[in-house]
Amino acid sequence: MTFDPFGDFETRGYLRYIAGEKDPDIVRRLEHNSFMTGIDEAFHHPARIERLTYRDVLDTHKALFEAVYPWAGQDRSRNAPDIAVSKGEVLFAHPKDAQAAVEYGLRLGQDRSVMPGKPGEVMGYLAYGHPFLDGNGRTIMVVHTELAQRAGIAIDWAATDKTAYLAALTHALDSPGKGHLDHYLKPYMRPAIGRENLARHISQTRGLDGNPNQAFGSN
Repeated sequence: MTFDPFGDFETRGYLRYIAGEKDPDIVRRLEHNSFMTGIDEAFHHPARIERLTYRDVLDTHKALFEAVYPWAGQDRSRNAPDIAVSKGEVLFAHPKDAQAAVEYGLRLGQDRSVMPGKPGEVMGYLAYGHPFLDGNGRTIMVVHTELAQRAGIAIDWAATDKTAYLAALTHALDSPGKGHLDHYLKPYMRPAIGRENLARHISQTRGLDGNPNQAFGSN
């Protein structure tokens, strides 16, 4: 079944895609092009900000996906306020609670006594918020990478395994604060890399093209 929260898939395409496109393969490909075009700006913007806020998460999504979605940078409380979103057995935050979940993740992630030891817990709260109709995984990865950079660490996402990562993330969402995702990510933690290399570092991660068979899919 096609995800159609606006109820106008037949006339305006997938999620009101700017080109009115309906073919999922074409949508994924053009989403990826938008992501790769916007990733430099997505990292450039937070570098100028002392403390990240929810607004900066919205701006990151807009930088990454404004070429394909007219609602880029808007969260679910604005464009789908009455629709619950799930993936598999995971039920994400209600639209009205998405901001609070992401803001909690940002508070943890900007605490240098927390982030180096609990990068998975931070990711779990950001992921649970799931603020957007599409592009969550990629947006949150960029935000998390920025938080990690500020804490003096990096996650080697390109080396992670899809199945194991998703299982650990699911456990983290089901049982927050238990360290499931922290334990999984620990072997992939590295010292922070140069800020000028962040976009290239992320672009090497498998699945950023929206392939549903990879770790970081289209939504």
